[in-house]
Amino acid sequence: MKLFLVLFLTGSVILANAQKKTDPVVFANTIRPENLQKHLYQIAGPGFEGRETATPGQHQAAAYIENYFKSLGLQPGNKDSFQLTYPVYQDSLLSARIRINGDSFELYKDFDISLTNIYNVSFGVSEVVFAGYGLSDSLRDDYKGLNTAGKIVLVLNSYPPGYLKSQVNRKKFNPFAKQDAAQKHGAVAVFIIQEDFPHHSIEDKGKMYRKYFIPQVRPNSFYISEQMARILMGADYDRLKNTGPQPKTYQTEVWLSILKQTTMLQSSDVLGYLEGSDLRDQLLVISAHYDHLGKKGSVIYFGADDDGSGTVSLLELAAAFAKAREAGKGPRRSILFLANSGEEKGLWGSEYYTDHPLFPLDKTTADLNIDMIGRKDPARKQGDSNNYVYIIGDDKLSSELHPISVGMNKKYTGLELDYKFNDPKDPLRIYYRSDHYNFARKGVPIIFYFDGIHADYHQPTDTPDKINYDLMAKRAKLVFYTAWEMANRSNMLKRDLPAVTGER
Repeated sequence: MKLFLVLFLTGSVILANAQKKTDPVVFANTIRPENLQKHLYQIAGPGFEGRETATPGQHQAAAYIENYFKSLGLQPGNKDSFQLTYPVYQDSLLSARIRINGDSFELYKDFDISLTNIYNVSFGVSEVVFAGYGLSDSLRDDYKGLNTAGKIVLVLNSYPPGYLKSQVNRKKFNPFAKQDAAQKHGAVAVFIIQEDFPHHSIEDKGKMYRKYFIPQVRPNSFYISEQMARILMGADYDRLKNTGPQPKTYQTEVWLSILKQTTMLQSSDVLGYLEGSDLRDQLLVISAHYDHLGKKGSVIYFGADDDGSGTVSLLELAAAFAKAREAGKGPRRSILFLANSGEEKGLWGSEYYTDHPLFPLDKTTADLNIDMIGRKDPARKQGDSNNYVYIIGDDKLSSELHPISVGMNKKYTGLELDYKFNDPKDPLRIYYRSDHYNFARKGVPIIFYFDGIHADYHQPTDTPDKINYDLMAKRAKLVFYTAWEMANRSNMLKRDLPAVTGER
């Protein structure tokens, strides 16, 4: 009787373990092409207007994601909120005026500005100094012998022969070299001569930006037409094209003013939290960015693949894990489903989260980031284009990550794992171009899932009808199986490989 009981219990354990091994398939199969398609026609539809960060379209998309997380029974990832908000700033131009010897000049027709890099000011000068190329560094000094303190400096937009190549090779190229040189020599503003006027009138709003307080305030730069240069320099401007730039001071009265207004906007990441069991204090992050490029005029940039595909996959991954929990098969580790905004602006949302983490990063085993998994790469000639995914970052930071990724794929999905973009030195620098990078820079192991660059990338033609939903579902299942293993294995991933160094 005791022997029978032992055999019965042993068989029950074996049966339970066998059943546990089949559990992922049951829940992975809930990730269906038709569900992904249904979500994507909403996320990448006209109603969300391209989901540009800090716009009503992005806020609508955030609400859609939040409501879906709530419907799954996920907990809010930010205390009692499903959203983690962060400020975004944008400048609006109120007025921009330049007068030379009493004559007024017109914005866009005669001069232009970079609204983000300019500040409110109003003043006049009686001297303008032409400083050639306007450079002053270890290679050359166009300011030698010039007195530019308290004056406007006039410079060419171009660079001397060989200068740019030398600076790039020495890794010392500074896009603000002309402004920095003017500041070093006491100039109050910089006039940069351009040949492409008139410019097309644009909406008088600058680019959005995240950091309101900047470490260095440079002199205001004005890009002026050749006609304005001739008024300032007379016949000297046309002669310099034949004889080369000759520094000179010109007696002329210039009055200028800039008035802009800064508005604080708001964006947010959306966070759905699924609490684990015995390892609940440890975390797995699954991420995708839900923002895109918004509208330009009346043209909507739908962003179906970039990154509507990752966003809706994130939703269905959350649904699959929620179903597992309902069946009593919830993960051992907690899972944070992180939908980021601001990726297209410069990885803002993931940067904000990793700089202000809601869960300790040293307890975060990995970030599995999904950014574009709904299309095929037309440049991919080898292998089966209907059965691949690009894998990026799985051989970095943790020696355990690559074997898990390969093992889950071999066991369950059988995709061709392509490592074309895995090298951080790849010319396209894909490793640095999505939200996983902000986790990697903090030492959290990552995998980035990607389908490649196609002709509709960042175009209004990136629409839901061009998505391969069957392939997207298979790729999303690979993420699910990999996440399942990472959320349920006994140990967090080792962090035993060096971090990748480099700038975005």
